[in-house]
Amino acid sequence: MSTPVTQARPARVASRETLLSVTGLTKHFPVTRGVVFRHRVGLVRSVEDVTFSVAAGQTLGVVGESGCGKTTTARMIARLVEPTAGQIIFDGTDITHLRPGAMRPLRREIQMIFQDPYSSLNPRHTVGAIVGAPFRLQKVKTERGIKATVQELLEMVGLNPEHYNRYPHEFSGGQRQRIGIARTLALRPRLIVADEPVSALDVSIQAQVVNLLGDLQDELGLTYVIIAHDLSVIRHVCDRVAVMYLGNLVELAERDSLYARPRHPYTVALLSAVPVPKPVKRDPAGRRDRRDRIRLVGDVPSPLNPPPACRFHTRCWKAQEVCKTVMPPLVEISAGHQVACHFPENTPAA
Repeated sequence: MSTPVTQARPARVASRETLLSVTGLTKHFPVTRGVVFRHRVGLVRSVEDVTFSVAAGQTLGVVGESGCGKTTTARMIARLVEPTAGQIIFDGTDITHLRPGAMRPLRREIQMIFQDPYSSLNPRHTVGAIVGAPFRLQKVKTERGIKATVQELLEMVGLNPEHYNRYPHEFSGGQRQRIGIARTLALRPRLIVADEPVSALDVSIQAQVVNLLGDLQDELGLTYVIIAHDLSVIRHVCDRVAVMYLGNLVELAERDSLYARPRHPYTVALLSAVPVPKPVKRDPAGRRDRRDRIRLVGDVPSPLNPPPACRFHTRCWKAQEVCKTVMPPLVEISAGHQVACHFPENTPAA
C-alpha cells in the first residue's frame, strides 16, 4: 500500500526531447436546431488557441474550473475528439487529423486514464479480460502469455494477481482505478493522458493512487498530461502547470514558480481557495503563510457567447478598458513563466 502524500515530488529536469507539442489547438462544437432540416445556430467555443509542449519523462498538469475545456483538450491529445484547428505533434509525427487506420499503431504509445472508475470498466467482463483487451485489440503477443502478463500488471499497480477472474463490481473505487491504470500500462505507452484520475475517489485513497502514478513514472519513464481541478494534487505530481479559463490558456509555468508567484489574477484566485494547514506556532513577526481568500464575482460566462478580448475581464478585479478590447497574448514574462494578462500580479515595481 502506498504511503500518503506528504510533500511534493522533486521536479524532474526537462530532457531535450519534446515528446508532445500542441500548437493553436481549437475545438468548436456546433449547436444545431430543427428536427428534419437541422441548421447551425451557434458554436460552443470549448477550446481556443491552446499551445504548450511536454518533455519526455515529465508531467504537465492542466487545471481550471469545470467547463474550462481541459477535458476536451485531453481528449483531443488522445485523438478521441477531432480538433477544429491547430496541430498536435507526437514524437515528431503530426497526429492532428490522422485517420483511424493510421492512428491505430500509435494507440500503443498514447493511452488514457478516465475519470470515472465505475463507468470506464465493462461490468460484464472479468479483470483479466479488461486488462488483457489491449493485447487482443492490437494483436500483440507476449512471451509468457496474456494471463501471466496481466497478472504481472495487476501486481505492479498493487492488486492481487489472483483477482484475474473477478468482476469490477467486487472492487472498491480505488481498486477499480488501479485496474484501469493496469489496462493503460498493458502496451507500455510513452504518453498517458489522465483525466481527473482521483477526483471520483474517496479522499482517504487519493494519495495512494497519486503516489502510484508517481512510482510508475519513475519506474517506466512515463510522460503524463494530468487534468485536474484540485491544485493540491497537481502540486504533488506535476513538473509544469497550465491554467485554463473558458477555453483559453492563461498561465503556463514551472510548478514551483507558479505556486510561489502566480501571475494571472485567475491563478491567484484559484490558489487562494486551496486550504493551507494552520501553523502550530507563529513566526516572530506574527505572520502566517496563508493567502487571503479571493471570491470571484459572478458566474463563468457561457462558451456559446464568451466575452470579447480577455475572457476573464468580467470577473477580474484588475480589469481596465484594454482588457475588454484587446486579447492579451500568452507571453514569457520571466524564465519559463508565461502569462496572458495585461496587468499581471506579483510583478516587481519599476
